[in-house]
Amino acid sequence: MQQVPIYQEAFVSYLKNFLVKRNPESLYNPINYILKLGGKRLRPVLTLMTAEIFECDYKTALNAALSIEVFHNFSLVHDDIMDDAPLRRGKETVHEKWDLNTAILSGDAMLIMAYQLFENYDCETFQALAKLFSKTALEVCEGQQFDVDFETRDDVTIPEYLKMIEYKTAVLIGAAMQMGAIVAKASLEDQHLIYDFGINLGIAFQLQDDYLDAFGDPKTFGKQVGGDIIENKKTYLYLKAVEFSAEDKKTELLHLYSLETKNHFEKIKTTKQIFVSSGSAEATQKEIQNYTTKAFLVLDKLHISEENKQALRQFGEELMNRNV
Repeated sequence: MQQVPIYQEAFVSYLKNFLVKRNPESLYNPINYILKLGGKRLRPVLTLMTAEIFECDYKTALNAALSIEVFHNFSLVHDDIMDDAPLRRGKETVHEKWDLNTAILSGDAMLIMAYQLFENYDCETFQALAKLFSKTALEVCEGQQFDVDFETRDDVTIPEYLKMIEYKTAVLIGAAMQMGAIVAKASLEDQHLIYDFGINLGIAFQLQDDYLDAFGDPKTFGKQVGGDIIENKKTYLYLKAVEFSAEDKKTELLHLYSLETKNHFEKIKTTKQIFVSSGSAEATQKEIQNYTTKAFLVLDKLHISEENKQALRQFGEELMNRNV
């Protein structure tokens, strides 16, 4: 298995060839813009890595990897419209740089382009990729709607929240890995196992993202620490704090999450104190470890070399030990 930077370099090089000038430029320039903004490229790297883990030349999976990245960025364009977000990765969002109609249409085109990339494979592989992609894309939409619905609900449960982050985040990580397995023509059993590995790692990744949003290092986190608290997002940390807190602290937390205040510092400080004193912060860290362990247990069942199992474990550990 290659080192992650090798996969990243190969993918970015392939992406550059995809980003060519097309007409009408008013449709394609926003697409090129969002795809050039960068990011971790986690999902396409996982597709390439998985293909090689199943003894296939990772370059064979570049079109599947690109499809995942195009779809992911399509979802970001539309999410930013729904959130009326001004910035994405420190740059203007597509709807701000151009306009709302352009962002909607360019996003729609990206979804179609993501499907088109499967046409580069044989019929059997195309069918398997398209079937998985359709299922995953619909689940991502369901996850986004759950997230929107939760904003106005005061009775969100832990299982509901975990289902939301599974659909909104984890299924795309699972699909990215299964697509690599499909291209490599791995057995159905191994395809489903690597998907389960990705799902569990994806949930752990999102829970850690929630945790770092509150407790990450502002110098390295890359976005405003406490952003979820400012936006009154009902994350795992919040839900566990409500569950664990004494009545007075629970009332205080509910009050804090009803406020639209400009005094973000005090709100973040007090909320974090409740997260710690209630045991919510510790419970969240334990749940991150729980899902990471679930992912690693899947590795024992995979029909791959011990060396590749260890490589996947190491990748997972590095991903979950991040502080940014």
